[in-house]
Amino acid sequence: MTGYIEPTGLGNGGIRRRHSAQHDEGETTQGSHGGIQTGTQTMNAPVRRSASDSDQPVSGVPSGPNNAGASFANYSADHAPRVRFSADYERNSGWSKAVDGSGEDGVHGDSRSTADRQMGAPSMPVNTGSTPQSSSTFSAQGTSGSAPGITPSRPLRSAGPVLVSSRSRNRGYSLRTTLFQRHAKEEAEGGSSIIELDEVGPSGQPGKRRTATDHGPSKKSMDATVTEAPALDHEHPRLPERPIKKGLTGISALPHYETWIQKRAARMGPIEKVKSTIEHVRKVVLRIQEIPPSKDGRHIDLDACRKKALLDERTGRLYIDNTIRSSRYTVYNFVPRQLFAQFGKLANFYFLCVSVLQMIPGLSTTGTYTTIIPLLFFVSLSMAKEGYDDLRRYRLDKEENNRRALILHAYQPTPTALPQESGSSSMSVAPIQWASTKWHDVKIGDIIKLERDQAVPADMVLLHSTGANGAAYIETMALDGETNLKNKQAPRSVAKSCSNLKQLAACDAHFVVEDPNIDLYSFEGRVGLAGEVSPLTNNEIIYRGSILRNTPEAIGMVIYTGEECKIRMNANKNPRIKAPALQFVVNKIVVIIVIFVIALAIFNTVAYQVWRETTEARSWYLKNAKVAFLPIFTSFIIMFNTMIPLSLYVSLEIIKLCQMLLLNDIDMYDEVSNTPFEARTSTINEELGQISYIFSDKTGTLTDNSMKFRKLSVAGTAWLHDNDLKAGMEREAQRLLHKSGNKKSKGKRPLRHGRKPESQTTSSYFGLDGAFDDTLIGYEDTTRKSTSNWTSSARPAKSQPELCTVEMIRYMQQKPFTVFARKARMLLLSIALCHTCLPEEKENGDIEFQASSPDELALVQAAQELGYLVLDRQTGTMTLETSPSGPDAEPVLETYEVLDVIEFSSKRKRMSAIVRFPDGRICVLTKGADSVVMQLLKLATLANQKVVEIEARASKRKSMEAHHALGRKSEQTERTGSIACPSMGRPSLTIGGRTSIGGLGRPSLTGSRLRPIRDELDSWLTEKERDVDASDIGNSEAYYSPRPSIQIAGRHSLSGSEARSSMQLDEEEDLVEEALVVDEPLVIERCFQHINDFATEGLRTLLYGYRFLDEPEYTAWKKVYLDATTSLVDRQILIEKAGELVERDLELAGATAIEDKLQKGVPEAIDKLRRGNIKMWMLTGDKRETAINIGHSCRLIKDYSSVTVLDHETGQVEQHIAAAIVDINGGNIAHSVVVIDGQTLAMIEADASIASLFFDLAILADSVVCCRASPSQKASLVKAIRKKVKKSITLAIGDGANDIAMIQEAHVGIGITGKEGLQAARTSDYSIAQFRFLTKLLLVHGRWNYIRTCKYTVGTFWKEMMFYLTQALFQRWVGYTGTSLYEPWSLSMFNTLFTSLPVIFLGVFEQDLAASTLLAVPELYTKGQRNGAFNLRLYLGWMFMAASEAMLIFFCMLGLYAQTRFTMDQGIFAMGNMAFSACVVLISTKLLLFEMHSKSVMAGLGVFLSIGGWCLWNLVLSATYRNNTRYNVKGGILHRFGRNAAWWLAFIFILACVFVFEIAISALRKAWFPQDVDLFQTFERDPAIEARFEEASAAELQMGWRRRGGSGDARGGLVHAKAEQWANKSSVELQRSAEAQAKREGEVQDLLDRPRTMQTGLCAVETEEQKVMVDDGPRRSTDIREVLERRVGGG
Repeated sequence: MTGYIEPTGLGNGGIRRRHSAQHDEGETTQGSHGGIQTGTQTMNAPVRRSASDSDQPVSGVPSGPNNAGASFANYSADHAPRVRFSADYERNSGWSKAVDGSGEDGVHGDSRSTADRQMGAPSMPVNTGSTPQSSSTFSAQGTSGSAPGITPSRPLRSAGPVLVSSRSRNRGYSLRTTLFQRHAKEEAEGGSSIIELDEVGPSGQPGKRRTATDHGPSKKSMDATVTEAPALDHEHPRLPERPIKKGLTGISALPHYETWIQKRAARMGPIEKVKSTIEHVRKVVLRIQEIPPSKDGRHIDLDACRKKALLDERTGRLYIDNTIRSSRYTVYNFVPRQLFAQFGKLANFYFLCVSVLQMIPGLSTTGTYTTIIPLLFFVSLSMAKEGYDDLRRYRLDKEENNRRALILHAYQPTPTALPQESGSSSMSVAPIQWASTKWHDVKIGDIIKLERDQAVPADMVLLHSTGANGAAYIETMALDGETNLKNKQAPRSVAKSCSNLKQLAACDAHFVVEDPNIDLYSFEGRVGLAGEVSPLTNNEIIYRGSILRNTPEAIGMVIYTGEECKIRMNANKNPRIKAPALQFVVNKIVVIIVIFVIALAIFNTVAYQVWRETTEARSWYLKNAKVAFLPIFTSFIIMFNTMIPLSLYVSLEIIKLCQMLLLNDIDMYDEVSNTPFEARTSTINEELGQISYIFSDKTGTLTDNSMKFRKLSVAGTAWLHDNDLKAGMEREAQRLLHKSGNKKSKGKRPLRHGRKPESQTTSSYFGLDGAFDDTLIGYEDTTRKSTSNWTSSARPAKSQPELCTVEMIRYMQQKPFTVFARKARMLLLSIALCHTCLPEEKENGDIEFQASSPDELALVQAAQELGYLVLDRQTGTMTLETSPSGPDAEPVLETYEVLDVIEFSSKRKRMSAIVRFPDGRICVLTKGADSVVMQLLKLATLANQKVVEIEARASKRKSMEAHHALGRKSEQTERTGSIACPSMGRPSLTIGGRTSIGGLGRPSLTGSRLRPIRDELDSWLTEKERDVDASDIGNSEAYYSPRPSIQIAGRHSLSGSEARSSMQLDEEEDLVEEALVVDEPLVIERCFQHINDFATEGLRTLLYGYRFLDEPEYTAWKKVYLDATTSLVDRQILIEKAGELVERDLELAGATAIEDKLQKGVPEAIDKLRRGNIKMWMLTGDKRETAINIGHSCRLIKDYSSVTVLDHETGQVEQHIAAAIVDINGGNIAHSVVVIDGQTLAMIEADASIASLFFDLAILADSVVCCRASPSQKASLVKAIRKKVKKSITLAIGDGANDIAMIQEAHVGIGITGKEGLQAARTSDYSIAQFRFLTKLLLVHGRWNYIRTCKYTVGTFWKEMMFYLTQALFQRWVGYTGTSLYEPWSLSMFNTLFTSLPVIFLGVFEQDLAASTLLAVPELYTKGQRNGAFNLRLYLGWMFMAASEAMLIFFCMLGLYAQTRFTMDQGIFAMGNMAFSACVVLISTKLLLFEMHSKSVMAGLGVFLSIGGWCLWNLVLSATYRNNTRYNVKGGILHRFGRNAAWWLAFIFILACVFVFEIAISALRKAWFPQDVDLFQTFERDPAIEARFEEASAAELQMGWRRRGGSGDARGGLVHAKAEQWANKSSVELQRSAEAQAKREGEVQDLLDRPRTMQTGLCAVETEEQKVMVDDGPRRSTDIREVLERRVGGG
């Protein structure tokens, strides 16, 4: 395939097509002209070189190893197959694609070696230089003779319609077979047995084997042809030789990995076959039929008069309607899917089996329907809850489907209304109207009118737009996350024929479009009108989910509806039913209990058989009473079946419902949008506390969808633009300030290093002796008077030495004729003139700008704020309003003539405007990426040299930061300050010049034993809150001072109130040193230093340049540019070349920096989540540069991060992946980030081996950024991690319709109720208004819910095991006959009335740690990730306690009461009632008093109701019991054993035994096996430490504090309340408080002095291919810092 392919006609469909493999197998057609036509692709060959043309390249044949085969470097959207005819057809991988050359240079004369060949490579030619006429070749022109006007070095164009060949494996294989067979035949006829494909080379080259050209001359010997074989699929047997090429070469680039993959594939082969068979059976059973591809696309006629709906030629039925459905169930599948889900819970299935046995007559001793009826009731409740949740989704779907759209209705004319002129090409129509129609009634072919700010109801092709130049500006944020508006244009031929309603109704255009598919970034089709055929691309298509912006009206025709729309095809059609991971652990425990119940039943049955032989047979009163084996075994199964309580899942649902209500936290309420937190499900509450991966969208989720002009650099000086910040600072309330200088102490004060300036931070509210220090309270108006009101979100610790732009404007007004003022004015003019924004005057007189890009909008608004307002823009002119004399002076209007605009393109990465100034001068204004514009400067060489020096300094700084970060992570690094470098600005490790950190119990330093602990805890928290930052290295402020000479003299850069004071004292002093302004090398160096610093701060930079043209130069260039813009061939290329002629030798105007504003608190939230061992991925549809920029801003990417960019265009993807894995495993990377784009990801996923390698890297990396990702790719990434990383819980968060698929695919889906709409929130599990609320949702509520659910579950199992083991122990004394120790009615009420409240209250109200502690120390979150609150080891420990306590209760009852002689009632009821009562009291006390840490009135209420309810039950039962034959119940508690002191003494002794046992075991565990919770629960008792935790969590808790503390500052009310409380205390109370404080200090010290064993010694992340472990050994010292580092995730 030569050069590039350009279709010149549209015959035979006129559209490039993909055919399915089954139609192409073995298909090789030989044309009549002697060419080889493979499938449907005709390839016209270039002229083959002769022997004398050895130095001339062969056109159309790729050269070099980099072009051999199909590589990532050759794969692009332009080369990709253009039309898909199957809805589920996936784009094939890049390495199975033929390289067409695309206009690149050909192969040089030297032939390639055998090692440079690749199997199936399209560069492997067939030597058919002089093939006989009978052979199958096409000449270059399709006729004999040489092609006129074509030289060997010039690529040929197709003379006819060219269709892309099939990519299927069978087609490539059949073609290769045909070529071999043909050569074999020719060689056999020539007497040679050698069959080989020859390489390209001179026909007379020696050493070559004999080919068909050796048989003799041919008439067509001058018509050299090259027939190109399709690329072979990667699954084919590889040739021995493999070329070294860039791009994805497959796993052949990693031979050892390839060998391992092959061995593994051989082992997994049978399993894959079984899976394939199961999938096939599933499709057959469910009658799932894949829709076949259409023959040549979807054909739609533009017909406004159509009344009959169109048929889908693929199915022969009507096209699907425009209804969308995000609900999970339908009326038909709800019951079966829910039954499967409910009985997928093993306990429910177990009870179903027990209930079946129970309903068999004669087997059950507990009733017939006592299990099945409650089971069905509980299952029905769960199903009803799920049904209600889905009903809400259905209602939301219904709301969207019932939205309104305007559809054109035209009516056929009457015969009299037909035109009389013969030969008329159009026909007038009768009445035309726009009818309002619901979205679900929109059909294929309908003509829809969109008005400004309306949403698009279905995918449609644009017919007409009333925007400027016929453009329609479309916002696609919900589709791809991009904030830039897309410029859509109707096809020219159609736009001319649809300019008004009559023409639109009469237009008879015929559209052919591709079949529905998931590709959002490419589209192919054609439109025919009046014999003219035009192509359709993405530029003419508007997708559902988009919004029309900045355009009055747009008209389009529907081409896809409903679930065939792109956005819906990228959605998850069958979302899985989400079940918590804890349920699978519970299922395993249930299996253990079932096995135990069966074993217990077998044991008792066998024991009964023995007892029957030894005792029953000799007992005359037991004659004819024996029971067979099976009935007695079944009765024991039924007796012990409630060891798994029937209410296990029902009570759990009640608990989760209450947890869901408690999630409505005021701290997660957004005041700005008036949006609270909303939970749409309660099923997965506990998984909020186990999250390991977060997959986040970018636009609207992390960012605020707004751009702000933040900084500029001009004439070597940098300025901060903070107009919006000043307004915000004035509205802020006063913040609490603690003045630590008022009170002196002999000991050390808690240090406050590097507090983040953007967060509300406070110091300790308590003195070091633990008493409240009211002298520390004070208020200060923190409205900053500094000219630097801004703090970088990417580098909050970096100083901001820039002056404010207000100062710059004031200086320009005072000294308008200085060189600086002239340069600054030129930059501001460039900002105000070089753009495409349109100003609009609002009713109140304000100017509002309509921009296609938020960046341009921010620039124009900044120009307005700086005194250069774009007042009006007409065709060719732009009017500016300036205020050169100040804002109070009369404004000046200036009109500039905009001669030409060379627009921005992704290839140029710049735009230019040629403007005629009011004085007549012509100027080229250029803005763009600094790397591009820099090369266009007049001093480009100097600029490159300075950039190299700047990069070297930055690299040194990043290396130091990386080294420091590695030191933090290393367990071997000394903690004595060895890694603390003074230049790094981290005094936390060198406190007060100490040589060691720790040193508990130094008498010279402490007046209190906890003082060193407080100091170390504060230091540890401060270090965790601060990131490594070396921005002060190298005196960076030297590049910011506007007067370097002042800095040399010892004066610091002017900033803050001091700068203004100095200017007020000496107004004659220049703010800017003019000598700096005229020093071009220094200006360039400082400008690019500023750009580098702006970029590290997460700002988006632009470089501006300008050049003045004389009139003749402009006139000459204008002619070239006009020819380029009117060219019908290669117009864009010619325009770019014309632009390069004028964009040269530019003067440096300056640079700008724009902030893509993040949502409030996003960087801090990400930092805390990362500290909680949660990895975060950012998945966005935006550009790579934008994604990386936001990654820096939100601290997902650190300045010292090692960023691995995987790009198919740069090549060698596998090598990059492998190298990154080696580096990370080698411990040489401080922070690793992987960046990949959607196209590269699609090609990687096509090869399972490389996909596995990629996910190994992604799991090892700290963060992953995926840009240009489609919704389906987002979902596939989430699914891959969910399945590959075992025991990991994933969370997806987004705000747009393009995030729905990944939200449904993740374990937990969070929707943001943001600016992109409510689509994501509607389908999510939980919705929040801001990303920052995720911190408290996970770290606090998530962890609480996990702990609550785990304690409820293990507590339930514990109480059942303890209670029913007493039954089992009792069987020995009743001959294993199955006699129950407990009265049946009491037994049936055990789980319902007497022990349900303790476990429910524990599962609802437990808070093991305070919210402030969990937010201050996110490392505590890891407990849920490692299943620390419920696992097999913990379960066995609780079961040991249950068995021990059951034996204590039973044998104490038996020995102290049942077997004594002085009791009044030794009946079964008296014994059972004692054991029952002891169990009830123990269960209530243990769960609500011993296990519940946050004791409140609810705990006391639970104990009272449970124990009181049991007592009341006994009284009622004793008075009203009727069936008194088996159990002597009536009057028992009132008249018999209730009056017996022995019964009460035995009962009290039993309780004392079990309580002492519980307390002793708990004390031993905390002494020898303390956990993180024990340590921090002790810390929380200290008021100073508690205040430090509250300080660290102030940003997340301020809303609740404000509500509880009243008006004023968030913390003011609480702090003053504490101050008042301490002030009112008497001296006695203060003494008691001091004694209590001393006691707490002793407890903490004792806890630290104990030998400590880690709660979990090994934290592991397992994948299928590897296991990454971090061993955490036992503690060997009492250093509190070491305790913190090792216990809660050091580093």
